[in-house]
Amino acid sequence: MQESLTRDARLTLDLTLTIRHDGHGGVADDLTDPPGLAAWVRAHPDAVPDAAAFLADDATLTAVRDLRAAVRTLFARAVRPAEPSPADATRLLSVSEAVARLNAAAARTPTVPVLHWPEDAEPAVRRKAADDAHELTATLAHAAIAFLAGPDRQRLRACHAPRCVRYFLKEHPRQEWCKPSCGNRARVARHHDRHRKTQQA
Repeated sequence: MQESLTRDARLTLDLTLTIRHDGHGGVADDLTDPPGLAAWVRAHPDAVPDAAAFLADDATLTAVRDLRAAVRTLFARAVRPAEPSPADATRLLSVSEAVARLNAAAARTPTVPVLHWPEDAEPAVRRKAADDAHELTATLAHAAIAFLAGPDRQRLRACHAPRCVRYFLKEHPRQEWCKPSCGNRARVARHHDRHRKTQQA
């Protein structure tokens, strides 16, 4: 992923990429249980303060998975008239439900002022969410809203290489796939298809 991506774009894309090709023709989900979510949050220290100590539970997992479904639905809308990711084609929410779900998650930001006053410094007030689970879903929702309402949305594409289910940001005009290996698979598939049609003729 290119370095110039905003924090919001990177976080939002990374959330959607927790649904991926499993390497065997199927789809894998990195967020199937609380430890999987905790590992993902630890790999994304911008998601919540003190991400290294984040502990997920079933309710947080459900909230993040619900948010991810909404974001992937809105990604499918953003790439229209092109087809959505094959992983989403049969399980998209309605756009209105996806927007409502995203907005509800973004609203889960009850913050409280917290005083910090170390011995060797002036007192400072920081804002902290009252609940880590709400903070995580709200942070992810805010990032998704910023991304979907921003200019990078225009570059969003679904990769349609064989077996790929990823969304990506188009970096140059001729880019058709999310990564070179997908381009190679697509070219090989087209070659085999042409060869098969030639033999049938």
